[in-house]
Amino acid sequence: MNTIVGGDYVKNNKAQSGIEIKDYDEKWEESFGLIKHVIKSALGDLILCVEHVGSTAVRGLGAKPILDIDIVIEDYRILPAVVKGLEEIGYYHQQEWSFEGREAFGRRDCFVPWDNHCTDWLEHHLYVCDKGSEELARHLAFRNYLRKNAEAAAEYTKLKKDLARTAKDRQAYTNCKTEFIRDILNKE
Repeated sequence: MNTIVGGDYVKNNKAQSGIEIKDYDEKWEESFGLIKHVIKSALGDLILCVEHVGSTAVRGLGAKPILDIDIVIEDYRILPAVVKGLEEIGYYHQQEWSFEGREAFGRRDCFVPWDNHCTDWLEHHLYVCDKGSEELARHLAFRNYLRKNAEAAAEYTKLKKDLARTAKDRQAYTNCKTEFIRDILNKE
């Protein structure tokens, strides 16, 4: 069904941006837990922890059904070993999307991380951050604030649904969320 919402052409509840915000789904946390297990099994003592960050990590928060996952390492000296370990389970280092404090990784196919069971995983973004990373600190602070503040989480859900409907593309959607995120981080 195609409709016009607020002057924007919408097809199947998606605006021009192509973004659809879903209501919170318990499967997001379950999927994260399974992916975390595979990653921890593959990397072992190379990593400190695996964190579920982003909107799917906040119970009750509406989100794009894409997990954001941060692998935390002691420091960059072990990054080459971590990259190798992630490559063995189907990830590849996306240096063009990386910056100091946050290394990005892509997936070779929908079965990554490879777990010998051909699991078709929920879409996710994977990052490796050293424990002192400012990006990691921002991810955790924002997630933790929204977990503790249901009113702010509801406000953020509304903002994201409105932007998904009205933003012209993904970049505009992301840019318009920046002020809300900055305001939250300034409270922390």
